[in-house]
Amino acid sequence: MRAESVRTPEGQAGTDVVLGVFRTNGFLVAAGDQLAAQEGLTAARWQVLGALALADRPLTVPQIARRMGLTRQAVQASVNRLLGDALVEAVENPDHRRSPLLRMTAAGSTRYEALERRQIRWINELASGLRRSELAAAARVLQRLGDKLDDTSRHSQNTARHSERDAR
Repeated sequence: MRAESVRTPEGQAGTDVVLGVFRTNGFLVAAGDQLAAQEGLTAARWQVLGALALADRPLTVPQIARRMGLTRQAVQASVNRLLGDALVEAVENPDHRRSPLLRMTAAGSTRYEALERRQIRWINELASGLRRSELAAAARVLQRLGDKLDDTSRHSQNTARHSERDAR
């Protein structure tokens, strides 16, 4: 058996984390959809509103996608629905004509705040009985894994761009 086909102990533990994240993500999306439905939203649209709320400034679709670890296409689909529902608005971006800045409208803020209150009750109940130190450690590990994946993704994109340019 070749060395590349055997997981290191860290690789096996990492696989266990990834499988756990996949499973938990499914439950989190379903719970998010259930929480957001009361405001006429989906978890995906709530996530976009959340990115804008956390940034505390207008963002472009690509900025939201990067912050949330989503594709631009997925964010754009959510943004289109949010624009249609007048929960966000597009404003001119002085740095990029074709990539407008997005900000929440008053109606979007009202819905987001209602969801935030509901989420606070939900997360307090979900986290009940778990140790804060364990939750903090999990958050740190997931942040580091996400950062590594983001770095890898950016490197791959840059390599692909250079290869395309060199092929011309």
